[in-house]
Amino acid sequence: MGKITPCLWFDGRAEEAVELYTSIFEDSRIGHITRYGETGAGMSGLAPGSVLTVDFELAGQAYMALNGGPQFPFTEAISLMVDCETQEEVDRLWAKLSEGGGEGQCGWLKDKFGLSWQIVPTALTELVRDEDPELVERVMKAMFGMGKLDIQALRDAAAGVSPPAGR
Repeated sequence: MGKITPCLWFDGRAEEAVELYTSIFEDSRIGHITRYGETGAGMSGLAPGSVLTVDFELAGQAYMALNGGPQFPFTEAISLMVDCETQEEVDRLWAKLSEGGGEGQCGWLKDKFGLSWQIVPTALTELVRDEDPELVERVMKAMFGMGKLDIQALRDAAAGVSPPAGR
């Protein structure tokens, strides 16, 4: 593991979450799994032998998943942001990660474990860094009207093209 490794606290479903996440992202793997002994199990309320932590990597970034119990659920105060090159990648990740969870606004979603994700096209990042403040304002206005982000609609907004009716 690197010097700084995000640790994600789950309520008994760490291994299930890690299996899902590593199945979705390339360059991902499950590492060492630590299990509760008698002492830890008694403190956590989980059975001895159940999963305590799972070391894993997503797209080459190290993480740890911890089965800590229900005391600290995820909030939107922390999210995992995923840069996407294509609309197909946005669509695929949005569908897989929001399944059983919930869709939010501006590219945010919650997965079935309650973890927040931002599925962000690199095109959006480039557009909002443009030096033209009016272009950036149009892009931001378009983004605030979206759930899953639409790269073409963002580019159209940047160009000053009005969206078609119903979009």
